[in-house]
Amino acid sequence: MIPSPGLYTGTLRHRRFQPRKHEFQYGLFMAWLDIDRIPELMAQSPWTSYNRFNWASFEQRDHFGDPNLTLRHRVGQDALAHGVTLPDGPIYLLTHLRYLGYCFNPISFYFCYDGSGRLDTVLAEVNSTFGESRNYWLSQQNWQPSANVLRYRCPKTMHVSPFMGMDLDYEFVLTEPGQKLVAHMNTMERDSRPFFDATLTLEHKPWTSRNLGRVLLRHPWMTVKVIGAIHWQALLLFLKRVPVFRQPEQEATKRT
Repeated sequence: MIPSPGLYTGTLRHRRFQPRKHEFQYGLFMAWLDIDRIPELMAQSPWTSYNRFNWASFEQRDHFGDPNLTLRHRVGQDALAHGVTLPDGPIYLLTHLRYLGYCFNPISFYFCYDGSGRLDTVLAEVNSTFGESRNYWLSQQNWQPSANVLRYRCPKTMHVSPFMGMDLDYEFVLTEPGQKLVAHMNTMERDSRPFFDATLTLEHKPWTSRNLGRVLLRHPWMTVKVIGAIHWQALLLFLKRVPVFRQPEQEATKRT
């Protein structure tokens, strides 16, 4: 059964295996939204708004494509451009909102269900601190059979971290969203040697004004915490003398 709109709270862990070991973990929360009901959901709490400033808000410009189009329309356009057949059921978005006017989403997941509620396809929207965005469709085209989890592998196509080169593959390992959700991403060399991984371990809470107030008090400026952690960990990697890779010329989409 698809979890109702809500919040996923838990932890994010990063581990680097090469060329220097490095690991950290911190607490976080993310929104779990039915993309066809976002204005309605944002109106359910005095702390949240749709396309306008609040403690927490959802703004269409924070995601890929033309913000004047509905998010479902943009997901459909991108699926068509990548040769992916989109199912006809609900689409749920796991993402960070905009907090006190600031948003940065390293990764958002769009879980696309068919009319019977079966999870069919997942879209991973990856953003870099360089203001670029790239979508990875996790569908039957790159699915790897695996018990109890959804497993996909695809080549890395956008420069994200100055401490990682481009000659790498991504492997996404996801559990089906439920009361608990694990989203794990391996970054591997082409011979499948592990290079880096990131793991979201999350638990679902219903979308209520009370739950929103609780998580906002605990993490009052969630996305500033995210970007701050990225730059702090980058400094630690620099001090460990991890090699730096220049940003290559590429056709990643610039966020304006």
